[in-house]
Amino acid sequence: MKTRKKVLVTGGAGFLGSHLCELLLSRDCDVLCVDNFFTGQRANVAHLMGSPYFELMRHDVTFPLYVEVDEIYNLACPASPIHYQFDPVQTTKTSVHGAINMLGLAKRTKARILQASTSEVYGDPTVHPQTEDYRGNVNPIGPRACYDEGKRCAETLFFDYNRQFGVEIKVIRIFNTYGPRMHPNDGRVVSNFIIQALKNEPITLYGEGDQTRSFCYVDDLLAGMTAFMDTDASETGPMNLGNPHEITIRELAETVITLTGSKSTLIHRPLPEDDPRQRQPNITKARALLGWEPKVPVVEGLKKTIAYFEGELSAAK
Repeated sequence: MKTRKKVLVTGGAGFLGSHLCELLLSRDCDVLCVDNFFTGQRANVAHLMGSPYFELMRHDVTFPLYVEVDEIYNLACPASPIHYQFDPVQTTKTSVHGAINMLGLAKRTKARILQASTSEVYGDPTVHPQTEDYRGNVNPIGPRACYDEGKRCAETLFFDYNRQFGVEIKVIRIFNTYGPRMHPNDGRVVSNFIIQALKNEPITLYGEGDQTRSFCYVDDLLAGMTAFMDTDASETGPMNLGNPHEITIRELAETVITLTGSKSTLIHRPLPEDDPRQRQPNITKARALLGWEPKVPVVEGLKKTIAYFEGELSAAK
């Protein structure tokens, strides 16, 4: 009989995690989904519960976990400013203690482990686009530091466990990713704009909306993530994964209004503290090693995401 790979996904009931669990099941893996449901939702994985190869466990990664696995995807951590600033101390613990606990598990079981790091490690970048060797421009005492510095420390731990204990690691830096199952109240621009547009409410821009971001559809991100997990053990990263197509926040808002046929207007609010002005990945490494680059155009990805939120709003009526 074929032996199924046992894969642990922390943060598995979240936006990215639920899509990853779905993909791994389609690849004949046994999937253990772990989540403390701070931002993850059972509804995101409810359709997987009927599979005999899927298990959902309520657990906080700041506490040790004793299971037997072959691979670990460490996605646990609130990823939007509204959520990670709600309890900044817990956010830092999730990144740092969570990394220690998952790396300890990987060391004991000899599992390969992937860390979902973030473009936030670059802070408000002075180099554009951002390459993996850029060390960042992060305010260590600002309101975003619990996330930015927590993720930077997690990367440190991953590379130290690799050097000191020989743990097989993969570190990816995820740039803005969007798609169905985003949390409707996470404060991120894609979900914010779509919901405001569908309700014909004013769409909020911070500043003039001329700050830029690069938006990657979830399916593209997961293709890169899983491809990197399967590379030779010597390929540790860090590796940027994101869409190099850069647009302004104003352009995004106008596109959402057009696609939804909304009557929304644009309103302006002051820029939040330490909000990055530019964000665009250099994905030369991913192209060379994985032959990977995003395939879903922003307009097509937005259409799928809009359809998801239309369904959610209709169900809530």
